[in-house]
Amino acid sequence: MAIVKVIELIASSEKSFDDAVKQAVKEASKTIRNVDSVWVKDMKVHVKEGKIKSYGVICKVSFRLDKDDKDDKD
Repeated sequence: MAIVKVIELIASSEKSFDDAVKQAVKEASKTIRNVDSVWVKDMKVHVKEGKIKSYGVICKVSFRLDKDDKDDKD
């Protein structure tokens, strides 16, 4: 049976929402294996002097946990 874990990440980009999500996946993938999906929970922009300065996302990242070899005996 596969077990999936979900973590919440906050990421930002000066380019776009799309790039902010890509940054979240890029950073998560550095230390997490088996990333399956990302759900964008919330989005926001930071504004300064009437202009958008950065795009932010709150993401839920899902990944499958590695199966332990000891569990194969069960």
